[in-house]
Amino acid sequence: MLSFNFDAYVVAALFDAAGKAVFALGDGRVVFEDGASVDAHPDAGVLCAVLHPSGDGVITGGDDGRLVWSRPSGAEALAEVKGRWIDAAAASAASSLIAFCAGKEVRVISAGDAKFARAFPQETTALGVAFDPKGLRLAVAGYGGPTVWYARIAGQKPVALKWAGIHTGVMFSPDGRFVVTTLQDAQLHAWRLSDSKDMRMAGYPAKVKSMAFMAGGDILATSGAQGAVLWPFTGPSGPMGRQAAEVAYDDKALVERVVGVAGVLAGGRDDGRLFALKPGGGRLHALRQDKGPPITALALTGDGQRLAWGDEDGAAGVIQMPVLD
Repeated sequence: MLSFNFDAYVVAALFDAAGKAVFALGDGRVVFEDGASVDAHPDAGVLCAVLHPSGDGVITGGDDGRLVWSRPSGAEALAEVKGRWIDAAAASAASSLIAFCAGKEVRVISAGDAKFARAFPQETTALGVAFDPKGLRLAVAGYGGPTVWYARIAGQKPVALKWAGIHTGVMFSPDGRFVVTTLQDAQLHAWRLSDSKDMRMAGYPAKVKSMAFMAGGDILATSGAQGAVLWPFTGPSGPMGRQAAEVAYDDKALVERVVGVAGVLAGGRDDGRLFALKPGGGRLHALRQDKGPPITALALTGDGQRLAWGDEDGAAGVIQMPVLD
């Protein structure tokens, strides 16, 4: 296992196209697995990070109002919005588009066309953003529910998916049929886009900070409970009218972060421990048993073979995943 001590809050852990880990830190740095470090946001903090559409390096948003592309060779500013924080971003390898939230606005730029730019005004502060699987539609989370836009079309009226509350994050299902949001008050909400039918997904003891589709989109795994909560998304109605399951239950800690690839689920708890399993009866594997600060970042490679993690005090690492049974 590779170990690091960055002495800064780990905002995000990601893997690039080459399968190498990258860590985005609260002190403005982006650090690569091989030791390269880039000061992406000097005298500022990283608030969000996503993989660049090319798979080469990461894009970070900061409280300096800058959107920055970092690679081991250095950093390049992609956009700047003075006087605002960029605290949520998304990128699509399918369309080469990049979206980011800046106050009551979401902006879209293109990694392949420097002249392309769109701005979508929001009625309230934009808190989360996500592309659909093809990178053609954009969902934006905020107060009262998400809005759905066509990412390349200017001057449009979005589809408004309404539900009272502060929606802090958003995600499309891998087949593009559903939109799911996290809310401030410890619940999720889902909409079927074909008819806007919706479902409240409640019962969590804590705020859901992390969610990930896995098993080809058949399962949505989330944090927010003593175990990882699994919602079924099979069939035409997805989770509607169905119950969630809970795996890796531990009454001594809450799950803070989850990540899933194919049939592999990994999670990080608020006491620093890490686990992995195969949902559907697989044995629970303890990946890190030492207790410590809450896990704040988690990522798996596309083949599920390597796990990157980080915590709120700056400890981080890369683990070779065991064979799960």
